[in-house]
Amino acid sequence: MTQKEKKEEDLLKEQCGDDAELYALLCHTVYEDPIAAISKRNLAVLIEEAEESNKDENYRDARRKYQQAMDKAIFEATQNLGEKGRYIKVIQDLASRVAKVTEKVKERAEMEGLAERARYLEKEVKNCEFLSKRIEDVIKVASLYYNDRLEKLGEVERQAASEREKKKVKAANA
Repeated sequence: MTQKEKKEEDLLKEQCGDDAELYALLCHTVYEDPIAAISKRNLAVLIEEAEESNKDENYRDARRKYQQAMDKAIFEATQNLGEKGRYIKVIQDLASRVAKVTEKVKERAEMEGLAERARYLEKEVKNCEFLSKRIEDVIKVASLYYNDRLEKLGEVERQAASEREKKKVKAANA
């Protein structure tokens, strides 16, 4: 683990306090660079695509797409706290959908004799249930984390733009 990754982990741990379950969930839910990691596409489109995969019984794809939608909804909730109530319902619905399709993927894994995969998927179902129950805490901590990350990412971008500008001036003067 790099020093930078350690700092980010420490920041998240600090924001979770003594809540080890919340910390364990958020380690796998929030992104160090949310701008790069979270889909730019509209939340409704992401949900629609996930539902289409679910209807086609392509449960692995549906699971991935519902998860993308849920990640986007969590991020949007952290950036639009005035609409938190609406996002809570959306996220809880998505968590339920992720859990349902994950159960189907888990059943297939069990039928194929993939016990380790099935155990992992069972844990993912439990994570969805935990997230749904603790959604307000998830949004609160994710909001603090993402706001800090976005501030730092903005700082990095401003520094990079300044360096680019200095290079342009230097090239023009050469």
